[in-house]
Amino acid sequence: MAAAFALEFEKPIAELERQIEELRRLATQRNLDVGREIAPLERKLADLRQEIYGNLTPFQRVQVARHPRRPYALDYLNTVFGDFFELHGDRLFRDDPAIVAGAARLGGRSVVVIGQQKGRDTKENLKRNFGMPHPEGYRKAMRLMKLAERFRMPVITLIDTPGAYPGLGAEERGQAEAIASSLVLMATLRVPIVAAVIGEGGSGGALALGVADRVLMFENSVYSVISPEGCAAILWKDATQRERAAEALKLTAPDLLALGLIDAIVPEPPGGAHTDPDGAAAALSEALARHLSDLDSLSPDDLVRRRTQKFLKMGKFEES
Repeated sequence: MAAAFALEFEKPIAELERQIEELRRLATQRNLDVGREIAPLERKLADLRQEIYGNLTPFQRVQVARHPRRPYALDYLNTVFGDFFELHGDRLFRDDPAIVAGAARLGGRSVVVIGQQKGRDTKENLKRNFGMPHPEGYRKAMRLMKLAERFRMPVITLIDTPGAYPGLGAEERGQAEAIASSLVLMATLRVPIVAAVIGEGGSGGALALGVADRVLMFENSVYSVISPEGCAAILWKDATQRERAAEALKLTAPDLLALGLIDAIVPEPPGGAHTDPDGAAAALSEALARHLSDLDSLSPDDLVRRRTQKFLKMGKFEES
């Protein structure tokens, strides 16, 4: 873990990793055997990761979901999927780099994958608009969904956005309409859909790709109607109340599973997906393949009926 990217609560882990790396460096320089010295440190490191990551607060999970080294959609497209062929443009205005989409292979089957993509540095973040799609991004996604339905290919969405872009140009080009149309299309699409929240699932910008037969979340991802900072600013007129807001929003995977708003949690490697991207990719690959296999026996009519019923019953309650 690079110290420059260590979150505040990760600093004890980063310091222990630095000590182990320094020991290895000295051993290489001086041709020494330090295996006996390193072994207890590595055990301590594993225990420390387990202790810290086993007791994360909701806002700490938000921080992990936003970690700059966390795998993004394109990372998973290179590790989980094969033969990815990207398709561009919405055929109405332009291409939106905040959404990457195309045909790919998952195991032995052809699928359409649609993912929200953030940037690693300032230049790429400007290109990807910090992972905040414009309406043309959602219209591109819908174009790919219709293509998937035409060729009877399952749809997989990888959700990772702070929210849809709220700028003037996006609003002028129909941001709200694009999101609403995506919700309607996904509700009625006659092929299996599996959505996975791989990082930050923010507001309608995330939900626009989240109406699926199965909604999965990585263990340290978050999914919420608003960011903790935005919620705190509205409720308490104080963005520093973000930890209080994160607790109230019930935005973690365990909370959402308990509320019946998602279907499964994808486990992350100890220390989070950013410490072992290959391990996270293996867990995601297994989960996607398993849930798609579960949906294979359903007819198109059954898929649509079950999917719409699933979302229509959310938020219902009874008073005794």
